[in-house]
Amino acid sequence: MPQDKKSLLTQKNSTQNEIDNFIRKVSASRGSLQTTGRLLFAMDATASREMTWDRACAIQGEMFESTALLGGLSVQLAYYRGFREFHASKWLNNSQSLVRQMSGVKCLGGHTQIQKVLKHAVKEGESRTLSALVFVGDCMEEDIDDLCALAGTLGLLNIPAFMFQEGNDMGAATAFRQVAKLSGGAYLQFDTNSPDQLQRLLRAVAVYAAGGHKALEQHGKREGGAALQISHQVK
Repeated sequence: MPQDKKSLLTQKNSTQNEIDNFIRKVSASRGSLQTTGRLLFAMDATASREMTWDRACAIQGEMFESTALLGGLSVQLAYYRGFREFHASKWLNNSQSLVRQMSGVKCLGGHTQIQKVLKHAVKEGESRTLSALVFVGDCMEEDIDDLCALAGTLGLLNIPAFMFQEGNDMGAATAFRQVAKLSGGAYLQFDTNSPDQLQRLLRAVAVYAAGGHKALEQHGKREGGAALQISHQVK
């Protein structure tokens, strides 16, 4: 065999072995299932998001109530704002703790940092089971290819990203759709003038995080609307 072809074959086999080893590592890290679903709840906390942030605070109780019969829910709040400011809370097991965390946050102008959100989700998913990521935002000011690469990693880790967009920014819509698709999650827009829409979206994701795809399907059939649309998108 010519030397260059032999070298090419060796390189290809090496790359395939690295991929196989990564997948085995991921599978092993997810071997021990938990009864409580773990949901990373991430929000854009830049200046334009203040109204939606306050609204999300008011509806958090339903996320936990919807999952009580499915084994419960543990939520981590993550957000970015201002100049390169990114925060992630401890894991919280009740709505009161989550609302207290959210109520202490003030929105502050700045650029989007969705890449930090996705990197954090990957890190959490590599250390222990993460059921899902939900992200609420209205725009995207980053390299879409960087976001898509991280979304693909989430897909390998079986962490679907539920990307919920406020408003109709076309750049954000394109990016959010691709992140959702590559991770095996779902994308939906919601209207700022219909506060109950966000409530239904978060409740559907909470049901998925606690009970898996079957629970989401049943919830979607029962609730219809946005919940049904989400269940149709999730792989």
